[in-house]
Amino acid sequence: MRIGILGTGNVGRAVGEGWRDAGHEVVWGSRTPGAERTVPVADAAGFGEVVVNATPGTASMELLRGVGGAALAGKVLVDIGIGFTDDMGLSHPGVSLGEEIQQAFPETAVVKTLCTMTAAVMRDPGLVAERSTVFLSGDDDAAKRTTRALLSDLGWPESSQLDLGGIATARGQEHFALLFLGVAGALGTHTFNIRVVPPTAGTATTASTATHE
Repeated sequence: MRIGILGTGNVGRAVGEGWRDAGHEVVWGSRTPGAERTVPVADAAGFGEVVVNATPGTASMELLRGVGGAALAGKVLVDIGIGFTDDMGLSHPGVSLGEEIQQAFPETAVVKTLCTMTAAVMRDPGLVAERSTVFLSGDDDAAKRTTRALLSDLGWPESSQLDLGGIATARGQEHFALLFLGVAGALGTHTFNIRVVPPTAGTATTASTATHE
């Protein structure tokens, strides 16, 4: 599969190299191209059957509008971006970046994933001591199947992939960034992840009836 990565930072490099090692054709898009396999942003978007937003969330919309809806139409856009304000608040506290991208580009199937962990764990989930969880949010089932396959290529088994539902659920993924920073400070490392532990058999309570005690 041809994958165009928008962004050449730690996240873009980590996932792109992981997919390249899995046999995909990968190019990276940059506003200042020059390194190997690095091209202008618009060229990377045009190259990819799947386009990956690995840019800071505060810059993503401007960059994507520069690429244009026509170049992204009919494609899967995997959004990993998280935005922080200068005082380390979320840049998208109400509507998530993933939702904003989907609203701006209705002919593109946006899937939010991988934004709840550091770049090294995105590429290699085996860096943490136990099996952990990666989330997906998106409105298009076919796009999520494509994204699931790409996650599997990075080493995330199906049992670790949790589909949260539509793109509106991306808010929860993005808001986890605040807890992530707290946990990282407590542990003294960014190399960790979370795991969703299901209830013991026979004790499950539906989400609509559950209450906090």
